[in-house]
Amino acid sequence: MIRLFINGLAASAGAGLTYLRNVIPHLARRPDAQATVLLSADLRGEFAEFSNISYAEASPSGGVVGRFVFEQTKLRDLVRRSGAQVLVSTGNFALRDSPVPQILLSGNSLYVSADFYRDVRKRRDYMLWGDTWIKGWFARRSVRWADVTVAPSKAFAEDLSKWTGKNVLSVYHGFDRNLFTSDSTPLPDSMQKQLQESADALKLLFVSHYNYYRNFETLIRALVILRERLPGKKVKLILTCHLSSSKNPGWYRAETAASLMSILGVRDNIVELGSVPYHLLHHVYRACDIYVSPAYTETFAHPLVEAMSSGLPVVASDLRVHREICRDAAIYFPRFSSDGLAERVVQVHQSPGVAETLSQNGLTRAQDFRWDTHVERLLALAQELVRANPSDGTKMETKNRDEDREAVKRSESNGSER
Repeated sequence: MIRLFINGLAASAGAGLTYLRNVIPHLARRPDAQATVLLSADLRGEFAEFSNISYAEASPSGGVVGRFVFEQTKLRDLVRRSGAQVLVSTGNFALRDSPVPQILLSGNSLYVSADFYRDVRKRRDYMLWGDTWIKGWFARRSVRWADVTVAPSKAFAEDLSKWTGKNVLSVYHGFDRNLFTSDSTPLPDSMQKQLQESADALKLLFVSHYNYYRNFETLIRALVILRERLPGKKVKLILTCHLSSSKNPGWYRAETAASLMSILGVRDNIVELGSVPYHLLHHVYRACDIYVSPAYTETFAHPLVEAMSSGLPVVASDLRVHREICRDAAIYFPRFSSDGLAERVVQVHQSPGVAETLSQNGLTRAQDFRWDTHVERLLALAQELVRANPSDGTKMETKNRDEDREAVKRSESNGSER
């Protein structure tokens, strides 16, 4: 029986929350595992009770900085009291001097992306540049603090290894198609209406809240080219966000994208659905024709797997991680080339055979991502760490014994001197 402590405080939304929503039920099915999961208090109600899963709650204030301070000052005691043998830190930052062996799950490519730092400087968003640099410094140190660091793709694992000089393992995140498509509740009327009004158009889908690294501006510019190359054909870009700073999380300012949309005259080509509840997202995928991703940096890209599982052909920027995840289920374009993006969309639209091949390849490839496989690998790593450590895997006990021995030696030495 392996006992884990999972620090899930960083899972407030997006991929982090999706991760816990999937990993916890799969851990609950394992008779050889027990886990204590630390969650923010406002998320506790989302997770079901399981006989081998217990929960701890905390509500640190102060955003990421407050969470980091809480973890470095309070987490050790929580881990000790839980009786855990291994700590799993899910939010890019590790606990320094963990009392037990620690697995760090690292999943933020911004810290190692030269494109991101260049983009932020170009936008003169110096506060975000500094914030990312500081967090990146701690993320880099965290890889050194952890016993094992795990990345969700081989491409990102290689980037982290080059950045830190430490070996980083890759373990794919999973995907549960049955769970993803299980909710038959229809979309809200307003969203249904927006999609129905686009029924006769070529519908391109991009699932993301607005941020810089997903490269919305390249996608918006491509719409102008698509209108020229597909005369007489309506083209609609379906977004699961609003191009408005106040309606998106984080510090990202959407005014540039919104202004570009108006300047280029493509406002009528863009449908801003806003945030779609995850359990209803499958309806949006099925209503569209092609999935597009112009991101210039990525770690895994869950929406690509969701798109493939939904049978959508994929047009993606030519990143190593995109090629790793999609393989032959996508066709690729240079990441900042609006012309290249438009060319690939036209190719898929005008070649039914290409679209069908991409769709079928995607359905096959999506089956390679399984949460039970991910959990199996995670538990295997934890078992290896416990076997590599004495006693019950508690490093602090070993440290305390060593300190006791040193104290005895000092006492004996002092006695002999007297």
